[in-house]
Amino acid sequence: MVDIATRVYNHKWKVDTIVRSLIDTDFYKLLMCQSVFRNRPDTTVTFSLINRTKSIRLADLIDEGELREQLDHIRTLRLSRGESTFLRGNTFYGKRQMFRPDFMEWFEGLQLPPYHLEKHDGQYELTFEGKWPEVMMWEIPALAVLMELRSRAVLRAMGRFELQVLYARAMTKLWEKIETLRQIDGLKLADFGTRRRHSFLWQDWAVQALIEGMEGKFIGTSNCLIAMRREVEAIGTNAHELPMVYSALANSDAELAQAPYQVLADWHEEHDGNLRIILPDTYGTEGFLARAPEWLAKWTGIRIDSGDPATGAETAIRWWKARGEDPQDKLVIFSDGLDVAKIAELHAQFAGRVKVSFGWGTMLTNDFRGLAPNDGLAPFSLVCKAISANGRPTVKLSDNPNKAMGPADEIARYKRVFHVGEQAAMDVVV
Repeated sequence: MVDIATRVYNHKWKVDTIVRSLIDTDFYKLLMCQSVFRNRPDTTVTFSLINRTKSIRLADLIDEGELREQLDHIRTLRLSRGESTFLRGNTFYGKRQMFRPDFMEWFEGLQLPPYHLEKHDGQYELTFEGKWPEVMMWEIPALAVLMELRSRAVLRAMGRFELQVLYARAMTKLWEKIETLRQIDGLKLADFGTRRRHSFLWQDWAVQALIEGMEGKFIGTSNCLIAMRREVEAIGTNAHELPMVYSALANSDAELAQAPYQVLADWHEEHDGNLRIILPDTYGTEGFLARAPEWLAKWTGIRIDSGDPATGAETAIRWWKARGEDPQDKLVIFSDGLDVAKIAELHAQFAGRVKVSFGWGTMLTNDFRGLAPNDGLAPFSLVCKAISANGRPTVKLSDNPNKAMGPADEIARYKRVFHVGEQAAMDVVV
């Protein structure tokens, strides 16, 4: 097991690259990339870093030269032979050769496109523009670099023994969470913590702790590299990026209204089983389900990623019943801002009514609250989103208006097209 405290201490005197593999990314990113490669390869998309927690002034904490060095290193990465063999030959979700030969040939030759970096009012403006399959692969490594450089900036002031104590306390804190969760009968839980992790080494440690501590209740990790190294399942389906870009490409309100369903129609042609999971909240869960085509009710399940999670699950249950489906046969994956108490509460409320699973994210891989001076390692909300497609702005509404993004006039238009009324605002912690 790696001595994390010593490695962190050594960051002070030598370069230690943060992202060392193109598959140090969420598994759903690879699945979506293959779908985009097949269906919309020539779309030009721009991604941008968005720090929702303005009080964390990243440009004041992180040295620009160090950031550029890490980003430049990522552009030198290529898929290794072992990584290619893993993706080509492994079984994912019960399917051999999940990744097609033409996609793998493209991926093996991929170099991430250039980036654009500026400072403005204590924040970094970091953008990536290019063909959608290429530029989308920047999202997760860019977030990983910014999150870990922030951690390093805070930890740099600590001595060797202080770091040892910090990580001992963090390990104890996480292990106590595991001890609580493993008492829940029938729990199914995956690591979804790549995008806002404390560091790669810490996420890797957390996964190893879950493997040992959860006694069969841990079902896998979203991180493809860690899944390969630790020989656990790679977990993930699709994300808001797909409907956001498809919708931006719509040429009329009528096309816009159908765009989220076209995403899933394309996905339906490619995947089955537990990969047929609906993510309904991009433009409001209620409206999405109310207007969904009949065939979507046959899908395996749904992922709840914004708004009140219990409300979202109850909405899905009512929808399945109205479509003649048995909710007990359906999978509900909760994945928004989870920690131990909420996981236990939701499992108690829905176990037996539906199949329940949890994607545990930031509070698994970055819960250092109260452990560093001035709470300097507390998690914060940093995202990297597609902001335009072929020159048109993207929009996300969500079930929480505090997560909405896009130009105000386009947000108003999308609310009209998707019949989104008043929404309850909820704090965005991560």
